[in-house]
Amino acid sequence: MLEAVCLAFLGLAGGTAVGAGVVALFVVLDIVPRLAQLTRTYPQVHWYEGAMIAGSLFGTFADFWSWKFYIAWKPLSALVGLLNGIFVGMLAAALTEVLNVLPILAKRVRLQRYLFLLLLAMVFGKVAGSFYDWFIYHP
Repeated sequence: MLEAVCLAFLGLAGGTAVGAGVVALFVVLDIVPRLAQLTRTYPQVHWYEGAMIAGSLFGTFADFWSWKFYIAWKPLSALVGLLNGIFVGMLAAALTEVLNVLPILAKRVRLQRYLFLLLLAMVFGKVAGSFYDWFIYHP
């Protein structure tokens, strides 16, 4: 009984710590207000917040109970993959913007004229790594 209580406490504490870290990351990166500003939908910002909460809860339940989803219709599967890629890309772009990684890197290695090519190399590297993971490492 004591072991179960300790495990429950540690699980809740760990989940709270990870959740707080994710929320802090989204707040520091200013994801929701920036997205609302770019899409000119600031009055509907509560929809973005609700979608983030619903997605977090859904992902938590899906992971906790090991839900498996098989999408037989290929266009829907492609749409889900595209939306996941957009999310990861937006998160990476926001993190890069906050940290100003590219200008600092370009200045340090004297590649200011090749900044666009540096960005393309990063994009193609990410795509190549994803393809390797999808088709070779985890076929």
